[in-house]
Amino acid sequence: MELHHNFDPNGTTSSLDVQATIAASYTVTPPLPEDKFLCAFSHIFAGGYSAGYYSYKWAEVLSADAFAAFEEAGIEDEANVRRIGRKFRSTVLSSGGGRHPADVYRDFRGKDATPDALLRHSGLLK
Repeated sequence: MELHHNFDPNGTTSSLDVQATIAASYTVTPPLPEDKFLCAFSHIFAGGYSAGYYSYKWAEVLSADAFAAFEEAGIEDEANVRRIGRKFRSTVLSSGGGRHPADVYRDFRGKDATPDALLRHSGLLK
């Protein structure tokens, strides 16, 4: 994310410098000087995995957006939490694949899912 958000390709810092800086804070052992993993990472882009990765990310979007319904109702308000929980049970959990998932989700939330809650929960959106 740092490369996509703050990196200036015309600046004095290389993308590999950014990788080394992040690795210094988040890896157990520092990468070897010849490590060019950043240039070779193709896990989600090659071999057909990208569609699978997208489905994982979309599941996170749905999860965060569904949880946002509880937040919006007042997560500390027990009556509202029960009300939203019952609505979730009567829409999402009770349909059992009998209807298109997007229609079921819309019945629960009253709208399509958006990535806003996931971005907020990840600290990327206020």
